[in-house]
Amino acid sequence: MVIRPLTADDIAAVVEFSLRAWTPVFDSFRAALGVPIYEALFPDWEPTQAKAVEDVCRDDATAVWVADRQDRAVGFVAVRAGNGEIHMLAVDPDHQRQGIGTALTEFAVDRLREAGVALAVVGTGGDPGHAPARRTCERAGFTAFPQVQYYKRLDR
Repeated sequence: MVIRPLTADDIAAVVEFSLRAWTPVFDSFRAALGVPIYEALFPDWEPTQAKAVEDVCRDDATAVWVADRQDRAVGFVAVRAGNGEIHMLAVDPDHQRQGIGTALTEFAVDRLREAGVALAVVGTGGDPGHAPARRTCERAGFTAFPQVQYYKRLDR
């Protein structure tokens, strides 16, 4: 595996595997929030998330790299050095649990360090669907700061 800059030819694959990678996360959201609140927050998550990934891949203010195996993108990381943020990361479910997420996280941290960033940040959820992301962050030496958001449907 090599980590290389994203090309325009990678974007469709990155969007596709990101949606598959994040399906358990959105399933976890549904279970944790209940259907009424989930539907209010994520009425059509797949097209919205697909657009968000594509927008990040095309954003000039965001550096994006892919984990490449045999000339195929199998993971990606998007970094915004201006605020020291690892903004997005996903690994193709067919290639998870092989250290790709950890390698991408460490690569991103190294790029931030090289850019002179003093403090890196990455956000993730506390729900069961984000457990792999939390493990990756912890292995990379990030310190968690729990936050809680509450939601209440008002139209029902």
